[in-house]
Amino acid sequence: MRKSVCVLGGDLRQVTVKKLLEEENFKVTAIGISEEETSLDKMKKAEILILPIPVSTDGITLNAPFAKNKILLSDVIERIDKNCLVLGAKMPKDAENTLKNKGIAYIDYFEREELIIQNAIPTAEGVIEIALSEMPITLFESRVLVVGYGRVGKVIAEKFKALGSKVCVSARKCADFAWIREKGLKTVHTDSLEEEVSEFDLVINTVPAEVLSENVLKNVRSDTLILDVASKPGGVDFEAAKRLGKNVIWALSLPGKTAPITSGKIIKETIMNILSETEV
Repeated sequence: MRKSVCVLGGDLRQVTVKKLLEEENFKVTAIGISEEETSLDKMKKAEILILPIPVSTDGITLNAPFAKNKILLSDVIERIDKNCLVLGAKMPKDAENTLKNKGIAYIDYFEREELIIQNAIPTAEGVIEIALSEMPITLFESRVLVVGYGRVGKVIAEKFKALGSKVCVSARKCADFAWIREKGLKTVHTDSLEEEVSEFDLVINTVPAEVLSENVLKNVRSDTLILDVASKPGGVDFEAAKRLGKNVIWALSLPGKTAPITSGKIIKETIMNILSETEV
């Protein structure tokens, strides 16, 4: 198995990944996870390159909030050895295509099922934390709408139900409606949100496509909190929400903010799974 690793960029999750891989006797070089100056040239010897979630927030620079200076993504791509295995998350498509054209193996660990499911737990806890701090009512008996019944939506709905909230889930598929009802939750078709959304104290969107359009937002009560946990582009018409004076929070990357150590452990476990599969 490959043993030389470079952890490049990221937040406390990547700091945790570095520590855990060192405990597994990997030889780990870290770049851009502290203010210490480190040359990108040190990554050339790495057999495995671990990039952050997401790889970049602007498509130009590496996502490295702890680094003293900005790191250009193009400089990173230029220095990757052709035999290196690159692991990252949500890499810009042009950078991913460059790696492919250079014959460099790239795996998006954020697309792994085990990571998505486990990450849904700190995401749900982060949503609960925000709701508790932002809402003037208890979550108990509050009317909560969860938009979308994917992996994250499932966990969020269950967590709020356990807290005594009156949970309704919007979906489109007949199979989803069956599972939602089996869990003892109410259902609403996503196409009917415009007529139904005024009933809720809290709306939580998990769908990374615009489902909370201006027409839907017009019917959201002024005292309702909207939390969008979907990745870019999100599921809310943010311009319309601002114009209409709606209370919207776009809570991106909650696992890294709510529980970075736990999230780092999940990433490390996923990386170990990938390595065990690629080395077979």
